[in-house]
Amino acid sequence: MDILEAMRTIRVHAKDQSSAETLKDLFEKIIDERDAARKELKLLEAAIRNDYESILITELDLDDPGPKIVYVNEGFEKMTGYKKEEVVGKTPRILQGPKTDRETLDRLKESLIEGKAFFGQTVNYRKDGSEFINQWDIHPLADKDGKITHWVSYQHDITERKRVEQSLVDSKIEMDDFYETSKRTVLDLAEDGSIRFANKSFIELIGYEKEELKKMKFWDVMPEKHGQIVKERFDELWKENFQSQPDYRFILQHKGGLPIQVEANIQPLELKTEKVMRTEVSNVSLRKKVLKTLYQRNQDFNRIFNTKSDFKYGLGFNENGEPEFRWLSDDITNLTGYSVRECEGYDGWLRLIHEDDREKAKSHLKKVSEGRSMCIEYRIVDKNGKELPVMDYAKSVDVQTFDIKGAVALIKQTADEA
Repeated sequence: MDILEAMRTIRVHAKDQSSAETLKDLFEKIIDERDAARKELKLLEAAIRNDYESILITELDLDDPGPKIVYVNEGFEKMTGYKKEEVVGKTPRILQGPKTDRETLDRLKESLIEGKAFFGQTVNYRKDGSEFINQWDIHPLADKDGKITHWVSYQHDITERKRVEQSLVDSKIEMDDFYETSKRTVLDLAEDGSIRFANKSFIELIGYEKEELKKMKFWDVMPEKHGQIVKERFDELWKENFQSQPDYRFILQHKGGLPIQVEANIQPLELKTEKVMRTEVSNVSLRKKVLKTLYQRNQDFNRIFNTKSDFKYGLGFNENGEPEFRWLSDDITNLTGYSVRECEGYDGWLRLIHEDDREKAKSHLKKVSEGRSMCIEYRIVDKNGKELPVMDYAKSVDVQTFDIKGAVALIKQTADEA
Protein backbone atom coordinates (compact mmCIF):
# COMPACT_ATOMS: atom_id res chain seq x y z
CA MET A 1 0.00 0.00 0.00
CA ASP A 2 1.32 3.46 -0.93
CA ILE A 3 0.52 6.78 0.79
CA LEU A 4 -2.23 7.80 -1.71
CA GLU A 5 -4.11 4.56 -1.19
CA ALA A 6 -3.68 4.98 2.56
CA MET A 7 -5.14 8.52 2.41
CA ARG A 8 -8.24 7.35 0.57
CA THR A 9 -8.84 4.71 3.23
CA ILE A 10 -8.26 7.22 6.03
CA ARG A 11 -10.78 9.75 4.62
CA VAL A 12 -13.44 7.06 4.37
CA HIS A 13 -13.03 5.89 7.96
CA ALA A 14 -11.88 9.03 9.84
CA LYS A 15 -14.60 10.74 11.88
CA ASP A 16 -13.23 14.25 11.21
CA GLN A 17 -10.40 16.16 9.46
CA SER A 18 -8.26 16.31 12.61
CA SER A 19 -8.41 12.53 13.02
CA ALA A 20 -7.63 12.10 9.34
CA GLU A 21 -4.48 14.22 9.65
CA THR A 22 -3.36 12.26 12.73
CA LEU A 23 -3.90 8.94 10.95
CA LYS A 24 -2.16 10.33 7.84
CA ASP A 25 0.97 11.15 9.88
CA LEU A 26 0.88 7.71 11.50
CA PHE A 27 0.52 5.88 8.18
CA GLU A 28 3.29 7.96 6.60
CA LYS A 29 5.60 6.98 9.43
CA ILE A 30 4.64 3.29 9.12
CA ILE A 31 5.14 3.32 5.33
CA ASP A 32 8.47 5.14 5.67
CA GLU A 33 9.65 2.56 8.20
CA ARG A 34 8.48 -0.26 5.91
CA ASP A 35 10.28 1.23 2.90
CA ALA A 36 13.43 1.74 4.98
CA ALA A 37 13.26 -1.89 6.14
CA ARG A 38 12.86 -3.07 2.55
CA LYS A 39 15.81 -0.95 1.46
CA GLU A 40 17.92 -2.30 4.31
CA LEU A 41 16.95 -5.87 3.39
CA LYS A 42 17.89 -5.28 -0.25
CA LEU A 43 21.25 -3.90 0.85
CA LEU A 44 21.75 -6.97 3.04
CA GLU A 45 20.90 -9.27 0.16
CA ALA A 46 23.28 -7.41 -2.15
CA ALA A 47 26.07 -7.62 0.42
CA ILE A 48 25.88 -11.41 0.74
CA ARG A 49 25.00 -12.20 -2.88
CA ASN A 50 28.53 -13.36 -3.73
CA ASP A 51 28.34 -16.12 -1.11
CA TYR A 52 24.62 -16.86 -0.77
CA GLU A 53 21.97 -16.25 -3.41
CA SER A 54 19.00 -17.42 -1.34
CA ILE A 55 17.56 -16.06 1.93
CA LEU A 56 14.87 -17.75 3.99
CA ILE A 57 13.48 -16.50 7.32
CA THR A 58 11.39 -18.67 9.63
CA GLU A 59 9.58 -18.30 12.92
CA LEU A 60 11.28 -19.35 16.13
CA ASP A 61 9.11 -22.37 17.01
CA LEU A 62 11.02 -25.62 16.36
CA ASP A 63 8.26 -28.03 17.43
CA ASP A 64 6.62 -30.28 14.84
CA PRO A 65 5.89 -29.66 12.05
CA GLY A 66 8.76 -27.17 12.34
CA PRO A 67 9.28 -23.43 12.05
CA LYS A 68 7.04 -21.73 9.49
CA ILE A 69 8.56 -19.72 6.64
CA VAL A 70 7.75 -16.00 6.86
CA TYR A 71 10.01 -14.66 4.10
CA VAL A 72 12.00 -15.83 1.06
CA ASN A 73 13.79 -13.67 -1.48
CA GLU A 74 13.90 -13.91 -5.28
CA GLY A 75 17.10 -15.94 -5.04
CA PHE A 76 15.19 -18.65 -3.17
CA GLU A 77 12.54 -18.71 -5.91
CA LYS A 78 15.20 -19.10 -8.63
CA MET A 79 17.12 -21.78 -6.71
CA THR A 80 14.14 -23.95 -5.75
CA GLY A 81 11.47 -23.19 -8.36
CA TYR A 82 8.94 -22.34 -5.62
CA LYS A 83 7.15 -18.99 -5.65
CA LYS A 84 7.03 -16.95 -2.45
CA GLU A 85 3.32 -17.47 -2.01
CA GLU A 86 3.78 -21.25 -2.30
CA VAL A 87 6.15 -21.51 0.66
CA VAL A 88 5.22 -18.75 3.13
CA GLY A 89 3.40 -20.44 6.01
CA LYS A 90 4.99 -23.81 5.27
CA THR A 91 8.18 -25.30 6.73
CA PRO A 92 11.57 -25.85 5.07
CA ARG A 93 10.73 -29.56 5.04
CA ILE A 94 9.18 -29.02 1.61
CA LEU A 95 12.80 -29.03 0.33
CA GLN A 96 13.68 -32.37 1.92
CA GLY A 97 13.58 -35.82 0.34
CA PRO A 98 15.05 -39.34 0.33
CA LYS A 99 18.71 -38.28 0.13
CA THR A 100 18.50 -35.46 2.67
CA ASP A 101 20.94 -36.33 5.45
CA ARG A 102 18.99 -37.00 8.64
CA GLU A 103 22.11 -36.77 10.80
CA THR A 104 22.86 -33.27 9.49
CA LEU A 105 19.27 -32.20 10.22
CA ASP A 106 19.50 -33.58 13.77
CA ARG A 107 22.69 -31.60 14.40
CA LEU A 108 21.00 -28.53 12.95
CA LYS A 109 18.04 -28.87 15.33
CA GLU A 110 20.34 -29.36 18.34
CA SER A 111 22.22 -26.16 17.48
CA LEU A 112 19.03 -24.15 17.02
CA ILE A 113 17.57 -25.42 20.32
CA GLU A 114 20.72 -24.10 22.00
CA GLY A 115 20.31 -20.79 20.19
CA LYS A 116 23.52 -21.27 18.20
CA ALA A 117 24.32 -20.56 14.56
CA PHE A 118 24.76 -23.57 12.25
CA PHE A 119 26.68 -24.18 9.04
CA GLY A 120 25.97 -27.29 6.99
CA GLN A 121 25.05 -28.84 3.67
CA THR A 122 22.89 -31.66 2.41
CA VAL A 123 20.81 -32.77 -0.57
CA ASN A 124 17.62 -30.75 -1.07
CA TYR A 125 14.92 -30.97 -3.73
CA ARG A 126 13.50 -28.34 -6.07
CA LYS A 127 9.80 -28.03 -6.88
CA ASP A 128 10.30 -30.19 -9.99
CA GLY A 129 11.86 -32.97 -7.87
CA SER A 130 15.44 -32.46 -9.08
CA GLU A 131 18.23 -32.71 -6.52
CA PHE A 132 20.73 -30.03 -5.57
CA ILE A 133 23.29 -29.70 -2.77
CA ASN A 134 22.21 -26.88 -0.50
CA GLN A 135 24.74 -25.16 1.76
CA TRP A 136 23.18 -23.10 4.51
CA ASP A 137 24.41 -20.72 7.15
CA ILE A 138 21.67 -20.25 9.78
CA HIS A 139 21.71 -17.53 12.42
CA PRO A 140 19.28 -16.39 15.13
CA LEU A 141 17.57 -13.01 14.75
CA ALA A 142 17.05 -11.19 18.06
CA ASP A 143 14.97 -8.19 19.08
CA LYS A 144 16.33 -5.09 20.84
CA ASP A 145 16.19 -6.94 24.17
CA GLY A 146 18.34 -9.77 22.83
CA LYS A 147 15.46 -12.26 22.67
CA ILE A 148 15.56 -14.60 19.64
CA THR A 149 12.48 -14.10 17.47
CA HIS A 150 13.32 -15.71 14.10
CA TRP A 151 15.89 -17.75 12.23
CA VAL A 152 17.52 -16.50 9.03
CA SER A 153 19.04 -19.02 6.63
CA TYR A 154 21.51 -17.90 3.96
CA GLN A 155 21.59 -20.58 1.26
CA HIS A 156 23.78 -21.48 -1.68
CA ASP A 157 23.48 -24.16 -4.39
CA ILE A 158 26.93 -25.84 -4.39
CA THR A 159 26.05 -28.78 -6.65
CA GLU A 160 28.44 -27.77 -9.44
CA ARG A 161 31.26 -26.99 -7.00
CA LYS A 162 30.88 -30.42 -5.40
CA ARG A 163 30.90 -32.07 -8.82
CA VAL A 164 34.14 -30.31 -9.75
CA GLU A 165 35.69 -31.12 -6.37
CA GLN A 166 34.79 -34.79 -6.73
CA SER A 167 36.12 -34.82 -10.28
CA LEU A 168 39.44 -33.43 -9.03
CA VAL A 169 39.56 -35.99 -6.19
CA ASP A 170 38.79 -38.85 -8.58
CA SER A 171 41.44 -37.62 -11.01
CA LYS A 172 44.00 -37.37 -8.24
CA ILE A 173 43.21 -40.89 -7.02
CA GLU A 174 43.53 -42.21 -10.57
CA MET A 175 46.84 -40.41 -11.08
CA ASP A 176 48.14 -41.59 -7.69
CA ASP A 177 47.19 -45.17 -8.56
CA PHE A 178 48.78 -44.82 -11.99
CA TYR A 179 51.93 -43.32 -10.51
CA GLU A 180 52.25 -46.01 -7.85
CA THR A 181 51.66 -48.75 -10.41
CA SER A 182 54.19 -47.25 -12.79
CA LYS A 183 56.84 -47.22 -10.05
CA ARG A 184 56.36 -50.92 -9.32
CA THR A 185 57.68 -53.78 -11.41
CA VAL A 186 54.77 -56.22 -11.69
CA LEU A 187 53.90 -59.46 -13.43
CA ASP A 188 51.04 -61.93 -12.98
CA LEU A 189 51.73 -65.67 -13.10
CA ALA A 190 49.19 -68.35 -14.05
CA GLU A 191 48.98 -71.82 -12.45
CA ASP A 192 51.10 -73.37 -15.22
CA GLY A 193 53.80 -70.71 -14.83
CA SER A 194 52.67 -68.65 -17.84
CA ILE A 195 53.18 -64.89 -17.69
CA ARG A 196 49.64 -63.52 -17.97
CA PHE A 197 50.59 -59.86 -17.54
CA ALA A 198 53.74 -57.76 -17.25
CA ASN A 199 53.79 -54.00 -16.78
CA LYS A 200 56.07 -51.58 -18.59
CA SER A 201 58.64 -51.59 -15.80
CA PHE A 202 59.09 -55.39 -15.98
CA ILE A 203 59.28 -55.31 -19.77
CA GLU A 204 62.06 -52.71 -19.58
CA LEU A 205 63.83 -54.72 -16.87
CA ILE A 206 63.88 -57.99 -18.84
CA GLY A 207 64.21 -56.71 -22.42
CA TYR A 208 61.48 -58.89 -23.96
CA GLU A 209 58.42 -57.49 -25.72
CA LYS A 210 54.98 -58.02 -24.21
CA GLU A 211 53.94 -60.42 -26.96
CA GLU A 212 57.08 -62.50 -26.42
CA LEU A 213 56.44 -62.79 -22.67
CA LYS A 214 52.88 -64.03 -23.25
CA LYS A 215 54.37 -67.14 -24.88
CA MET A 216 56.89 -67.78 -22.10
CA LYS A 217 56.86 -69.38 -18.67
CA PHE A 218 58.27 -67.68 -15.61
CA TRP A 219 61.34 -69.93 -15.61
CA ASP A 220 62.03 -69.14 -19.27
CA VAL A 221 63.26 -65.66 -18.27
CA MET A 222 65.87 -67.18 -15.94
CA PRO A 223 69.31 -68.74 -16.47
CA GLU A 224 68.84 -72.42 -17.33
CA LYS A 225 69.92 -74.02 -14.02
CA HIS A 226 68.09 -71.53 -11.84
CA GLY A 227 64.99 -71.76 -14.04
CA GLN A 228 64.97 -75.55 -13.74
CA ILE A 229 64.92 -75.33 -9.93
CA VAL A 230 62.03 -72.86 -10.00
CA LYS A 231 60.13 -75.02 -12.51
CA GLU A 232 60.44 -78.11 -10.28
CA ARG A 233 59.19 -76.24 -7.20
CA PHE A 234 56.51 -74.11 -8.87
CA ASP A 235 53.56 -76.52 -8.29
CA GLU A 236 54.45 -76.84 -4.61
CA LEU A 237 54.79 -73.09 -4.16
CA TRP A 238 51.52 -72.47 -6.02
CA LYS A 239 49.56 -74.80 -3.71
CA GLU A 240 50.77 -72.83 -0.66
CA ASN A 241 50.06 -69.49 -2.42
CA PHE A 242 53.78 -68.64 -2.25
CA GLN A 243 53.24 -67.90 1.47
CA SER A 244 56.09 -69.99 2.89
CA GLN A 245 58.22 -66.86 3.13
CA PRO A 246 57.58 -63.10 2.82
CA ASP A 247 59.97 -62.57 -0.12
CA TYR A 248 61.67 -64.75 -2.70
CA ARG A 249 65.03 -64.26 -4.40
CA PHE A 250 65.24 -65.13 -8.10
CA ILE A 251 67.81 -64.64 -10.82
CA LEU A 252 66.26 -63.36 -14.05
CA GLN A 253 68.11 -63.15 -17.33
CA HIS A 254 67.84 -60.15 -19.62
CA LYS A 255 67.18 -60.93 -23.26
CA GLY A 256 70.72 -59.78 -23.94
CA GLY A 257 72.10 -62.40 -21.51
CA LEU A 258 72.81 -60.21 -18.45
CA PRO A 259 71.76 -61.85 -15.14
CA ILE A 260 69.52 -59.76 -12.85
CA GLN A 261 69.09 -60.62 -9.19
CA VAL A 262 65.60 -59.71 -7.97
CA GLU A 263 63.53 -59.87 -4.81
CA ALA A 264 59.86 -60.74 -5.27
CA ASN A 265 56.80 -60.33 -3.08
CA ILE A 266 54.09 -62.72 -4.30
CA GLN A 267 50.40 -62.61 -3.36
CA PRO A 268 47.42 -64.58 -4.74
CA LEU A 269 44.95 -62.49 -6.75
CA GLU A 270 41.48 -63.69 -7.72
CA LEU A 271 40.50 -62.38 -11.14
CA LYS A 272 37.11 -62.90 -12.79
CA THR A 273 38.52 -65.53 -15.11
CA GLU A 274 41.23 -67.20 -13.01
CA LYS A 275 43.51 -67.04 -10.03
CA VAL A 276 46.96 -65.52 -10.61
CA MET A 277 49.99 -64.77 -8.47
CA ARG A 278 50.63 -61.01 -8.43
CA THR A 279 54.43 -60.71 -8.30
CA GLU A 280 56.07 -57.39 -7.39
CA VAL A 281 59.76 -57.41 -8.27
CA SER A 282 62.56 -55.33 -6.77
CA ASN A 283 65.85 -55.14 -8.67
CA VAL A 284 68.47 -56.27 -6.13
CA SER A 285 71.30 -55.99 -8.67
CA LEU A 286 70.49 -52.33 -9.25
CA ARG A 287 70.16 -51.73 -5.52
CA LYS A 288 73.61 -53.25 -4.93
CA LYS A 289 75.07 -51.16 -7.74
CA VAL A 290 73.61 -47.98 -6.24
CA LEU A 291 74.93 -48.85 -2.79
CA LYS A 292 78.35 -49.63 -4.23
CA THR A 293 78.39 -46.31 -6.09
CA LEU A 294 77.37 -44.43 -2.94
CA TYR A 295 80.02 -46.25 -0.93
CA GLN A 296 82.68 -45.47 -3.51
CA ARG A 297 81.58 -41.84 -3.63
CA ASN A 298 81.81 -41.61 0.13
CA GLN A 299 85.27 -43.17 0.06
CA ASP A 300 86.35 -40.65 -2.57
CA PHE A 301 85.21 -37.77 -0.39
CA ASN A 302 86.91 -39.23 2.66
CA ARG A 303 90.12 -39.61 0.66
CA ILE A 304 89.86 -35.97 -0.45
CA PHE A 305 89.50 -34.78 3.12
CA ASN A 306 92.33 -36.98 4.34
CA THR A 307 94.84 -35.98 1.67
CA LYS A 308 96.64 -32.70 1.19
CA SER A 309 94.58 -29.74 0.06
CA ASP A 310 95.52 -26.10 -0.22
CA PHE A 311 93.34 -25.26 2.79
CA LYS A 312 90.42 -26.66 4.78
CA TYR A 313 87.55 -24.89 6.50
CA GLY A 314 84.52 -25.26 8.73
CA LEU A 315 81.45 -23.22 7.78
CA GLY A 316 77.94 -22.47 9.04
CA PHE A 317 75.17 -19.96 8.42
CA ASN A 318 74.45 -16.89 10.52
CA GLU A 319 71.02 -15.77 11.71
CA ASN A 320 70.43 -14.03 8.36
CA GLY A 321 71.16 -17.24 6.45
CA GLU A 322 74.51 -15.99 5.17
CA PRO A 323 77.57 -18.29 5.08
CA GLU A 324 80.39 -17.59 7.52
CA PHE A 325 83.69 -19.33 8.08
CA ARG A 326 83.89 -20.78 11.60
CA TRP A 327 87.52 -21.86 11.22
CA LEU A 328 90.18 -22.18 8.50
CA SER A 329 93.46 -24.04 8.36
CA ASP A 330 96.67 -22.01 8.51
CA ASP A 331 97.29 -22.89 4.84
CA ILE A 332 94.92 -20.07 3.89
CA THR A 333 97.70 -17.56 4.64
CA ASN A 334 100.21 -19.32 2.36
CA LEU A 335 97.66 -19.36 -0.47
CA THR A 336 96.07 -15.90 -0.19
CA GLY A 337 98.23 -13.75 2.10
CA TYR A 338 95.25 -13.22 4.44
CA SER A 339 95.51 -14.23 8.08
CA VAL A 340 93.05 -16.78 9.46
CA ARG A 341 91.35 -14.03 11.49
CA GLU A 342 90.83 -11.89 8.36
CA CYS A 343 88.97 -14.76 6.69
CA GLU A 344 86.70 -15.73 9.58
CA GLY A 345 82.98 -14.88 9.74
CA TYR A 346 80.69 -13.59 7.00
CA ASP A 347 82.99 -10.64 6.24
CA GLY A 348 85.85 -13.06 5.76
CA TRP A 349 83.77 -15.18 3.39
CA LEU A 350 82.90 -12.07 1.34
CA ARG A 351 86.54 -11.02 1.32
CA LEU A 352 87.74 -14.39 0.07
CA ILE A 353 85.08 -15.38 -2.53
CA HIS A 354 85.11 -13.57 -5.88
CA GLU A 355 82.06 -11.26 -6.03
CA ASP A 356 80.87 -12.74 -9.34
CA ASP A 357 80.93 -16.28 -7.89
CA ARG A 358 79.31 -15.63 -4.50
CA GLU A 359 75.76 -16.60 -5.50
CA LYS A 360 77.01 -19.83 -7.08
CA ALA A 361 79.13 -20.65 -4.02
CA LYS A 362 76.28 -19.84 -1.63
CA SER A 363 73.84 -22.03 -3.57
CA HIS A 364 76.39 -24.85 -3.45
CA LEU A 365 76.73 -24.52 0.33
CA LYS A 366 72.95 -24.47 0.85
CA LYS A 367 72.65 -27.80 -0.97
CA VAL A 368 75.48 -29.23 1.11
CA SER A 369 73.69 -28.07 4.29
CA GLU A 370 70.75 -30.31 3.29
CA GLY A 371 72.99 -33.34 3.73
CA ARG A 372 74.51 -33.70 0.25
CA SER A 373 78.24 -34.01 -0.41
CA MET A 374 79.20 -31.90 -3.43
CA CYS A 375 82.03 -30.20 -5.22
CA ILE A 376 82.16 -26.98 -7.24
CA GLU A 377 84.61 -24.74 -9.06
CA TYR A 378 84.78 -21.03 -8.29
CA ARG A 379 87.31 -18.25 -7.79
CA ILE A 380 88.81 -16.84 -4.62
CA VAL A 381 90.75 -13.56 -4.46
CA ASP A 382 94.09 -13.20 -2.66
CA LYS A 383 95.25 -10.15 -0.73
CA ASN A 384 96.81 -8.64 -3.86
CA GLY A 385 93.54 -8.96 -5.81
CA LYS A 386 94.68 -11.94 -7.88
CA GLU A 387 91.92 -14.37 -8.91
CA LEU A 388 92.61 -18.01 -8.00
CA PRO A 389 90.43 -20.77 -9.51
CA VAL A 390 89.75 -23.50 -6.95
CA MET A 391 87.86 -26.76 -6.55
CA ASP A 392 85.81 -26.86 -3.33
CA TYR A 393 84.81 -30.28 -1.92
CA ALA A 394 82.25 -29.95 0.88
CA LYS A 395 80.11 -32.24 2.99
CA SER A 396 77.61 -31.72 5.80
CA VAL A 397 78.88 -32.55 9.27
CA ASP A 398 75.76 -31.74 11.32
CA VAL A 399 72.49 -31.18 9.48
CA GLN A 400 70.87 -29.84 12.65
CA THR A 401 73.25 -26.88 12.85
CA PHE A 402 74.12 -26.77 9.13
CA ASP A 403 77.83 -27.16 9.91
CA ILE A 404 79.86 -27.87 6.80
CA LYS A 405 83.39 -29.15 6.37
CA GLY A 406 85.26 -28.28 3.20
CA ALA A 407 88.58 -28.85 1.48
CA VAL A 408 89.75 -26.41 -1.20
CA ALA A 409 92.35 -27.26 -3.83
CA LEU A 410 93.89 -24.78 -6.23
CA ILE A 411 93.26 -25.66 -9.89
CA LYS A 412 96.62 -25.68 -11.62
CA GLN A 413 96.65 -23.50 -14.71
CA THR A 414 98.54 -24.12 -17.90
CA ALA A 415 100.86 -21.46 -19.31
CA ASP A 416 98.18 -20.47 -21.85
CA GLU A 417 95.53 -20.10 -19.14
CA ALA A 418 97.85 -18.10 -16.93
